Amino acid sequence: MKFETIIIGGGLTGLLCGIRLAKEGVRCAIVSTGQSALHFSSGSFDLLNRLPDGTMVDNPIEAVNELIRQNPEHPYSRIGVERFATLAAEATSLLIEAGIDVEGDALHNHFRLTPVGYLKPTWLTISGYVRSEHADKLPWQRIALFNITGFLDFHPQFLSDAIRRFGGACSQHTIDLSALQTLRENPSEMRSTNIARVFDRVEVLEELARIIKESAGDADVVMMPAVLGIDRNDGAKRLTSMVGRPVRMVATLPPSVPGIQTQIALRRYFQQLGGIYMLGDTAVNYNIENDMIKAVYTVNHGGDPLFADNFVLATGSYFSRGIETTAEGKLTESLFGVDTLYLSERKSWYNRDLFETQPFERFGLAADSEQRALRGGHSIRNLYVAGAGLAGFNAVKEGCGAGVSMLTALFAASRILQKI
Repeated sequence: MKFETIIIGGGLTGLLCGIRLAKEGVRCAIVSTGQSALHFSSGSFDLLNRLPDGTMVDNPIEAVNELIRQNPEHPYSRIGVERFATLAAEATSLLIEAGIDVEGDALHNHFRLTPVGYLKPTWLTISGYVRSEHADKLPWQRIALFNITGFLDFHPQFLSDAIRRFGGACSQHTIDLSALQTLRENPSEMRSTNIARVFDRVEVLEELARIIKESAGDADVVMMPAVLGIDRNDGAKRLTSMVGRPVRMVATLPPSVPGIQTQIALRRYFQQLGGIYMLGDTAVNYNIENDMIKAVYTVNHGGDPLFADNFVLATGSYFSRGIETTAEGKLTESLFGVDTLYLSERKSWYNRDLFETQPFERFGLAADSEQRALRGGHSIRNLYVAGAGLAGFNAVKEGCGAGVSMLTALFAASRILQKI
């Protein structure tokens, strides 16, 4: 098979890159081994929350210049200050086009509520989830907090304590629906995704609305775990209309309903644009001539090569095995042998204090100024690297994981489109 671009990796980075290319008519395929890190998503997307020196960021667009000064190796430094704002706006637009209704902008971080009751800065939050403009208070004073009987991946007491800490009043309620009885018979089935599928049914949502209206009292807002549907993403909006007051969701422990909905929406949009999504396939080999990849081979296609003019490596970091480590202290990229950047002494990879900056977080794949992969110090002319696998940033401490994934995806797409 012949494509114009093949993307290896079907998570947030691969899908956004593919969508951008497919919108311009590029014949594009994504090879995806399995599920992505989106299944652990919070329902929010971080762009830049903190500088390397620890300074909190309110306005990512204003702060990116200082970020690049402090860390010239950061992936945002390739993008540059001017393109940063443009690509952030483009990423937001593509999410909305795909059916993911997000709130927020790159000029001002807002705050999301974590499953254990902390307000953390973020860039975009999916509509229907708790968000605040302040780091120390919520937009409501009287809150009715609901959980589902037997659901153990949501912790109301943490949230209730946090609400009181933020100066609000909280009443806790438990929901017992007959539609969930079959799941409740086996505790391993009472997971967020299974519950959410039950709430895809309108009659179950209507029963839930009746219970909430009877129990919520004079609450300003109803808070619930993020389980109000998988196939439909308007559960909170519909429930708000039914109960006559705002309903807001809080992310649960994984699996992540908002993350899975994001994956489904992006994949559907990519395929609607004409893209080919090869789920459950793995790239295992390739042909290269004159510093250009000619084709890749996958498990499912055996000896039949997949040809393309350009390739994008978006296989992620340690979590998705885009990069791997050895006991001998080496960092490797197993498909193309892309150069990796890391410290040679294994003991210097980590800090014994778990909550301190961990050096290994900044390790990753080497790329040139055009984000093309380096191998043996030389650029592979048609292989672009994007996403979490890139070296030079700490997604946890800097709060920039989703931003790096999306903006480097769009930057790689722009480099490819320039060549066409």
